[in-house]
Amino acid sequence: MELSHARQLTWQIIKAALEAVDPAAAVKNYFKAQPDLTEQIKATQGRIFVIGAGKAGTPMAVAVSDIFADKIAAGQVIVKYGHTEGAARLSRIKIKEAGHPVPDEAGFVAAKEIAELLEQTDQNDTVLCLISGGGSALLTLPAEGLTLQDLQNTTGRLLAAGATINEINTIRKHLSAVKGGGLARMAAPAAIHSLILSDVVGDPLEVIASGPTVPDPTTFADAWALIEHYNLQNTLPEAVVRRLQAGCAGDIPDTPKQGDPIFERVNNAIIGSNRIAAQAAVKAAEAAGFQAQLLTTFVEGEAREVARVVAGLAKGLIRNEGPLQRPACLVLGGETTVTIKGEGKGGRNQEMALAAAISLKDWPDLLLVCLGTDGTDGPTDAAGAFADGLTVSRAQALGLDPISFLARNDSYNFFAALNDLIVTGPTNTNVNDLILVLAW
Repeated sequence: MELSHARQLTWQIIKAALEAVDPAAAVKNYFKAQPDLTEQIKATQGRIFVIGAGKAGTPMAVAVSDIFADKIAAGQVIVKYGHTEGAARLSRIKIKEAGHPVPDEAGFVAAKEIAELLEQTDQNDTVLCLISGGGSALLTLPAEGLTLQDLQNTTGRLLAAGATINEINTIRKHLSAVKGGGLARMAAPAAIHSLILSDVVGDPLEVIASGPTVPDPTTFADAWALIEHYNLQNTLPEAVVRRLQAGCAGDIPDTPKQGDPIFERVNNAIIGSNRIAAQAAVKAAEAAGFQAQLLTTFVEGEAREVARVVAGLAKGLIRNEGPLQRPACLVLGGETTVTIKGEGKGGRNQEMALAAAISLKDWPDLLLVCLGTDGTDGPTDAAGAFADGLTVSRAQALGLDPISFLARNDSYNFFAALNDLIVTGPTNTNVNDLILVLAW
């Protein structure tokens, strides 16, 4: 098999994986599978409000609008800038754009408006809450005594320190008025149905978008322990440190926990996940003629370290180790992190691809795909990158030093020079990352 043909096949696999977690289809499939619930919501004597946050917010809102139409009284969903395709079809649900991964003023204002909308609800009303990847940053309403700048500073420092999304969200929940069950508290006593497109490894409800409608099992003590773990206690805003320490001392009530009456009428449902995308990738790979296997959807860790493991899997396929015969495709899912030390441009998937390419130098007949399912890898316009056994030699022929690019976290410019970036544009979904390892 030629490398160029392998790349063509990977695009088919990528397309199938993304289509499997299409947000609009996921919403419609959920309600189609539960006709009694759908009719119950339509027959409610009260009003239907639609709220939410996440990169997939627009197609999810369109799907809900198609189903419930004139029963919807009002709504507002916050999405990342540029993720508004289809919004013109909405008449009763507003789509507001805001910043991600670092919260901005637009997100703050939009979150305040959602809070004001929920103040109108009563026990006869139904709230449909649409949550998807990026929701934690987009739904930003600081707790009392904190400012948007405090949250921006904290998020930025946690990202730079290499904190995982689960760790970041543990801290966010204790600095927010809406996260960690806060949104459910605002909407009570209305009935709440949260439809969730998971972007978190393992799909823990309390972590996805910082669990705005879910009991929070974490505490102020947990949040503070993470601050100490990353040695940020002397660099975070004073107001943030004061709030966390006050919470640890019991001077501020913790987030609502399991058993709180505000959750009695709350239903949280995961309608799309990394596993669904990964399983679709396996089926597409098999249809393309590969023996394929899903290894795990729990990939985590430093991107360049995970890359060495993934490269080892690729070498194992070439040496005919394991149960798969070539042509073979391994599928992995999850989400890595990058500890930023340089001034370059890139994202976790591009960095993983670059580190793997270094390990795979001169290994023939293989291709690695590292892909962010939202179409945006880090602060770039690429979803990820391709890497193969010739990546390093091709770069060196252009006078590029892969190790130097990796050292300064400049994977985007490295792969741009080789025309090896994966550019999908915004996919309007987000279920973590996919890794494809192909050998023939």
